[in-house]
Amino acid sequence: MRISSVTMYEQSTASINRQQNDFLKISQQIASGRRVVNPSDDPQSAARAVRVDQSKAITQQFEDSRVSARNSLAQTESILNSISDSVISAKTRLVQASSDTLSDVDRESIASELKGIYETMIGQANATDGNGRYLFGGYADNAPPFVKNSKGNIEYKGDDNARQQRIDASRLMPVTENGISIFQSVPSGAGYVAEAVKSGLDGQPIPGERNTGSVTFSGPQVSNVNDPGYGDSYRVVFYEDTTVDSGVSYQVQRFSEGEWQEDPDDLVVTGEYVGEGQQLSFGGVNVTLTGSAEPDDEILVAQSGSEQRPADLFRTMEAAIRVLENPATTGAEKAELRNTLNTSMRDLDNALDNVLTVRASAGAKLNELDVVDAVGSNRMLNYEQTLSDLVDLDYADAISEYSLRQVGLQASQKAFVDIKGMSLFDFM
Repeated sequence: MRISSVTMYEQSTASINRQQNDFLKISQQIASGRRVVNPSDDPQSAARAVRVDQSKAITQQFEDSRVSARNSLAQTESILNSISDSVISAKTRLVQASSDTLSDVDRESIASELKGIYETMIGQANATDGNGRYLFGGYADNAPPFVKNSKGNIEYKGDDNARQQRIDASRLMPVTENGISIFQSVPSGAGYVAEAVKSGLDGQPIPGERNTGSVTFSGPQVSNVNDPGYGDSYRVVFYEDTTVDSGVSYQVQRFSEGEWQEDPDDLVVTGEYVGEGQQLSFGGVNVTLTGSAEPDDEILVAQSGSEQRPADLFRTMEAAIRVLENPATTGAEKAELRNTLNTSMRDLDNALDNVLTVRASAGAKLNELDVVDAVGSNRMLNYEQTLSDLVDLDYADAISEYSLRQVGLQASQKAFVDIKGMSLFDFM
């Protein structure tokens, strides 16, 4: 067999190139710190690494989403804290205004303070996040949720939804509250509230209609939650009755089937009204009445948040401001002042409980975010470890391989030099 000089050169060059390629490959691995630089290095590990990378990216997206959710909830919790402070401040002013030692001027001064608190509440209700979206408008977050109508009363223009954000693969979390749940709701079990207001058969208040007598109420107090009528709405209606000594009797009517039941057979309680701390008991509650009543005067006794007694923090503030701004000189005006303040203080208590409940819910969600963050961090560490096992380089093995390839390359180069210098003419 004849071996030509060309064959020797080609084989030597191929050996050098192969050794150099292996040497450069291990050099590239050491420089990048990765065992799998190209998919061809380990196709199976490369494919698994792509899937792990995708999982890492999704986990990172959820982490970013939780940052946004935490910001929204933190702003909500902070504003709810301010609202609760405003409600407490308003309640303090009403307690002060209830004192009989105050003059009309003093009460008007308190009304001015309540106006400031009222405007502060409106500003808090129309708060925005860092992106200019209104926090408490639900998904209708491009306009103020609470606006004044033509009569100067506050109306809610948002929707009854709460914006949600996906913070994990299996968790869609509400990150804001709508205005209804904060300013027009009461906590469960809020109980009964009494109010001196006249209403039609449909149970809705008659605008501008007020009692003309001086009857005032205290309570209602719950006496029996197991009473069959507990939870229903009632109204006490006074009427002229010449058959009794006082000349005035009362009926306690129940609201059912969409209207007040005035049929004598359906009346809950009837009797002569004598005043002076007279206690009426019906539906598992007690109401104590004092003062003189005029025919057609009414007192509503209904659960807060019911159809006949809808909850509305702004309506409560408006009623309190109105009654404090007007002088109370006659017996009817003094009774209206007393009754309105009593009703408003109960409404503020319910509003405060509701705001604190919503705030507690926001705090619980912030705690949940911390838990989900911890789970996400552990998941990310697992992905990092799996990815490292798949593609990262073992430097001890790589350095040993680097030295071996370096020796192999040098040997190939030395062998080529030695073979290149050999010639048959040297042996002739």
